[in-house]
Amino acid sequence: MKKLRNSTLLFLVRKKENKICEICLAMKKRGFGAGRWNGVGGKVEKEKTEAAAKREAREEISVSIKKCQKIAELAFFFPHSQDWNQLVHVYLAPEWEGEPAESEEMNPKWFSIDEIPFDSMWPDDIFWLPEVLKGNLVKGVFEFGPGDIIRKKEVKTVDRLSG
Repeated sequence: MKKLRNSTLLFLVRKKENKICEICLAMKKRGFGAGRWNGVGGKVEKEKTEAAAKREAREEISVSIKKCQKIAELAFFFPHSQDWNQLVHVYLAPEWEGEPAESEEMNPKWFSIDEIPFDSMWPDDIFWLPEVLKGNLVKGVFEFGPGDIIRKKEVKTVDRLSG
């Protein structure tokens, strides 16, 4: 099996009384995942994953991340399209500079954590995103079939993540 490509996903979050109350999702306007709400992110180039997540946030929604924390590692397998296979390093960012702004690729919007539009997101998000928003670290493995149907999934909370 081919080595998984490293990718990143980052969510800006707002806290109230030390609890996450809002999350910034962005509507993907083109390319892989177009038409879905998601965090910002993409391919890791020659930099470390955290640096890649920060770069993507700058490119996609014009914010400069001041502080972020890795909160999940998610492996995605697409047997019908193996070029999509990837290991996604997920970050939450409670501190940034600038206001999230629309780009050619993404259109950001704030959501209360009680109103996350899971029906307009990747189908795996409902299985792990609520856990990380509660403060848990998560490792997950998902296998998708054609039509983005989840064929297999494993999600577990862990005590720590690599890097």
